[in-house]
Amino acid sequence: MQITFLGTSSGVPTRSRNVSSVALRLPQRAEFWLFDCGEGTQHQLLRSDLKISQLTRIFITHLHGDHIFGLMGLLATAGLAGNPTRIDIYGPPGLNEYLRACERYSYTHLSYPLKVHTVQPGLIYEDEEFTVSCGPLKHRVTAFGYRVVEKDRPGRFNVEKAAQLGIPSGPIYGKLKRGDQVTLPDGRQINGADLCEPTEIGRKIAYCTDTVYCDGAVELAQDADVLIHEATFAHQDAQLAFDRLHSTSTMAAQTALGAGARHLIMTHFSPRYAPGNDIQLNDLLAEARSIFPSTEMAYDFLTYEVARRRD
Repeated sequence: MQITFLGTSSGVPTRSRNVSSVALRLPQRAEFWLFDCGEGTQHQLLRSDLKISQLTRIFITHLHGDHIFGLMGLLATAGLAGNPTRIDIYGPPGLNEYLRACERYSYTHLSYPLKVHTVQPGLIYEDEEFTVSCGPLKHRVTAFGYRVVEKDRPGRFNVEKAAQLGIPSGPIYGKLKRGDQVTLPDGRQINGADLCEPTEIGRKIAYCTDTVYCDGAVELAQDADVLIHEATFAHQDAQLAFDRLHSTSTMAAQTALGAGARHLIMTHFSPRYAPGNDIQLNDLLAEARSIFPSTEMAYDFLTYEVARRRD
């Protein structure tokens, strides 16, 4: 699981930061999922190692322009160049109407099936490897955060140890890999769990933007390996955050701390903290780390590998 930040600015793009979009790459499946799609996202994809043809799912938090203005262009390009078999889009009420209006008034015809899912809090997607759930955030419009959970996997089966015990290969191995107890032809009973390494705990990622500090974000981020959280404002500008229902760096850190997350990556920064201003982004990082030390700041094209837990 690999996270690539395609846009990390709030509201408007800057010379160094595009507006919101984050890709979650699943290399073992040769696909990636997109979270939000601000204007210019397809340009960012072209500058990255990601292939538009491998895009299968898009998750939209809310309908503000800096999170959706890139959608229609990306979808049209995917049809012309990417040749997807299908794209599923998840988001709040109104998203389907927005996309259909874009299709109608721009005379765009997509050459592949497009399915828009209007989400409600709870489980919204599940397959053999992952679940995705969403929960309400606190913003000026209806907004949802997302939680991606990789399902636990059985630990590696120790073939060498099985051979040393004289266990014949074949269907018995399959049962032992599942952790079953097996009786061998010679009468010995073997517990499959004794031949398997510890269960591989599935990785968990939470994506929370746009929102002021709220219980919903803490719940989505419970025990997350990585929490991606907006930090639009510095702590000094907390009143602006409350007025506009955005988060400060310290709110993002408090969310990670309260959720027991392992790592926090902040994003969605106001352009007001550009170099040369009284408060700069390094100040926001210091504020967050004073509460939650395992914090870093996203920048466009930052790639973060979500490691498996080994404890």
